[in-house]
Amino acid sequence: MRLVDAHCHLEVKDFADVAPVLERARAAGLVHAIVVGQFHGPGEWGNALALAAAHPEFLSPTLGIHPHEAARATDADLATLDATCARPEVRAVGEAGLDYYYDHSPREAQARIFRHQCDLAVRLGKPLVVHVRDAHEDCDAILGEAGVSRGVIHCFTGDTAAARRYLDRGFFLSLSGVITYKKTEALQDAVRFAPLDRLMVETDSPYLAPVPHRGRKNEPSHVVETARKLAELKGVSLEAVTEATTANASALFNLMLR
Repeated sequence: MRLVDAHCHLEVKDFADVAPVLERARAAGLVHAIVVGQFHGPGEWGNALALAAAHPEFLSPTLGIHPHEAARATDADLATLDATCARPEVRAVGEAGLDYYYDHSPREAQARIFRHQCDLAVRLGKPLVVHVRDAHEDCDAILGEAGVSRGVIHCFTGDTAAARRYLDRGFFLSLSGVITYKKTEALQDAVRFAPLDRLMVETDSPYLAPVPHRGRKNEPSHVVETARKLAELKGVSLEAVTEATTANASALFNLMLR
């Protein structure tokens, strides 16, 4: 089994010692993970790039400004983002997007920073990692205005209509442990609808641990449970899911997997 965790956070505050986390991931069948770098405030960008540099055979970084932090980003921070995302080891821009559930930043600020990152991804020719919650129509409109056609909706939790919208735009959908939860029928219907060659699996560690780990800290090794559920929903083998989702992640993020 060869799996890729298409989206995880391995910040020091959550994983003081990442070595055993990576060992468990490899033991579970993972061959790679996308470690998402995020803006934490003016001049603060977390540890994703340094961590990936220390484990280049297993981790690849992204960098972005989450909608929660959009209002705090300065012009200097946007310049840093632009320059850093241009580096070859940074595989994507993001996660970026809109979050109307929490509204931690004003929606105008969210849209401005999201548009900047959309334009950046297009300019660099790199994929865009999108976070969207309760904002599918506005998110899709901004993607269309910017002409973004290469990216992934991370932790997709929408319905079939939302899935169709993003698939038509050329995006992949990345599925988290949420698909293993009860009362997610609309999401599960969307998963059945979406073709396997447009799906990925992720943990969004340390959040959203799948059943049977729900309620505990999530980590990349748990992505196998999401893959198992995806196989069940699609009516295919686990091997078919691992082969497809790994190929999809490799294609989008330009991974050279051994």
